[in-house]
Amino acid sequence: MADIPLHHIVYGTCTDYVTGETLTDTDDERIRQQLARLLVEEKGYPKSALEMRRRIETLFAGQFVVSKVDITVHHGGRQCMIIRYAPGSLVTRERPTIAAARVLDKESRIPLAVVTNGQDAELLDTETGEVLGTSLAAIPSMAELAEMFDKFKFDSFADQAKYERELRILNAFDVEICCAGGPCALPGAPQGRGGD
Repeated sequence: MADIPLHHIVYGTCTDYVTGETLTDTDDERIRQQLARLLVEEKGYPKSALEMRRRIETLFAGQFVVSKVDITVHHGGRQCMIIRYAPGSLVTRERPTIAAARVLDKESRIPLAVVTNGQDAELLDTETGEVLGTSLAAIPSMAELAEMFDKFKFDSFADQAKYERELRILNAFDVEICCAGGPCALPGAPQGRGGD
């Protein structure tokens, strides 16, 4: 394992509930695993409908940012919903979560997005930006998602300028500023500022 300074307490390793992969065990990862269990055990999704840990990489004005999509939910052969976890205020996370759902698949906007801090959640319409529901209970079950499916629009950005605007939003909102005062980076990485 690389000697990378972390800003989280590391408890060792844990096993991903969905994929069986070995992951670094942190408080944040424990909440992500709870969300996956919620989807399977309470909301009725099969593990095969969940795609874990997707990334969107952006580079604007020399600022490289990796935006994370914790869980992507599939139904009917389509990506229907994303879930992004972050501690703190949900309101400040709404816009980048919508942007992530709009650009994760360049061919098709993902119609629903959930932003959660593990205690609370907001379900967002990614076409309008409207908050459709609040609380973890607002996350649709598999049966509810199936009922909504025929009404979903899976349009994409034909306008490259609009697509790039969403990428820029992700880049601006998701940059991590560490205790050193700059973007966090892996040691020796070409992007951001990292130690050698």
